[in-house]
Amino acid sequence: MAVEMVMPKLGMAMKEGMVSNWRKEAGDPVSKGEIVADINSEKIEMEIEAPADGIILEIVVPAGQGVPPGTVICRIGSPDEQVIGAAAAAPEAKAHIAEAAVAAVAEPAPSPSPALRKKGESKISPVARKMAEAAGIDIESIAGTGPQGRITKEDVERAIAKLSAAPSPAVESGPVTPPAAGGEQVEQTPVTGIRKVIATRMLDSMRSSAQLTLTLKADVTGLVALQKPVSETAQKQYDVKLTITDFIARAVVLSLMQHRQMNSAYIDERIHTFGYVHLGMAVALDNGLVVPVIRHAEKLSLLELARGLKSLAQRARSGQLGSEEMQGSTFTVTNLGAYGIEHFTPILNPPEAGILGVGAVQDTPVFIGEEVQRRSLLPLSLTFDHRVLDGAPAAGFLRTVKQLLEDPYRLLL
Repeated sequence: MAVEMVMPKLGMAMKEGMVSNWRKEAGDPVSKGEIVADINSEKIEMEIEAPADGIILEIVVPAGQGVPPGTVICRIGSPDEQVIGAAAAAPEAKAHIAEAAVAAVAEPAPSPSPALRKKGESKISPVARKMAEAAGIDIESIAGTGPQGRITKEDVERAIAKLSAAPSPAVESGPVTPPAAGGEQVEQTPVTGIRKVIATRMLDSMRSSAQLTLTLKADVTGLVALQKPVSETAQKQYDVKLTITDFIARAVVLSLMQHRQMNSAYIDERIHTFGYVHLGMAVALDNGLVVPVIRHAEKLSLLELARGLKSLAQRARSGQLGSEEMQGSTFTVTNLGAYGIEHFTPILNPPEAGILGVGAVQDTPVFIGEEVQRRSLLPLSLTFDHRVLDGAPAAGFLRTVKQLLEDPYRLLL
């Protein structure tokens, strides 16, 4: 009996998920535990494994289509098995049900030549179709080498390579693949899943807000000296390692409580100023960026804040965050110090009024009175929405963060 693979529920608030990429096609053999597809919901993206051995009998939901959790997206079975239970598919997915490739494990039948194929008869995988459309290639001109003449990603790549190598006509009537220097092949990657979400949100942020960035450096020589012994004690007694980032997060929370105008959002022509701090901390993943949220951070001690940040970051990297854990932040911190970056210009996480960028600590000679001393300086970049507040109050917030970092014992209280 065919095994149904369903769209999993990636979070309590998830209402719809999407297959961003199928790794397999109808007719392909799979083993239990093998990666079959990439799925995503909002900013969560994960790989989904085959629940059983067999072949892909049917791909019910094509790449790029959203369906509710629990919807059958694929069926896996034995080569001689008939596909049943199509009625279980979501109504919006039925129109896209792929042909069952029962005979696909046998020697593939030769595909018809492009000249003999009737218009509109071409079978093509969703990924291959997107690649062909992006390259401006008519799919009717591509000979498919997949099961039952299906056009695969590799077929399109060969067609793109031929197009790149061919001499360009004097006049072009449609989009073509850009010529590659030295005859090299150009790789094209469809923007889908978490990358598409980030691209859309960042572009919307730049278009819909008046963003300005202020920068300064905080002298964290005392903080660096304090962090090591305090972290060792916290590790022994509470099993929590305190990092410089934890101290920065604590300083941001305390500063937001003093400068409430920065803890705001611009929504529907109104400024919403919050009496609580839901702190977003950007976490870099292999395929993008997510912002887990520490709720009511103003109620947490330094240790509690550090424990929460580490738990969220760990679950974000393992793909275990729920969508509700990445919503509702009132201010965001993003740290590129680990990459050696000093000052940079962070982009607002809408609808928030502010985001703090943290750079790498730099040891620098500094005049202290008449003496030159070696000091550790931390670059800070504050981007704020000028519709919500002006430069002076934004500078006041950033100055308070600096003062707290330069007097780190206040962060322990």
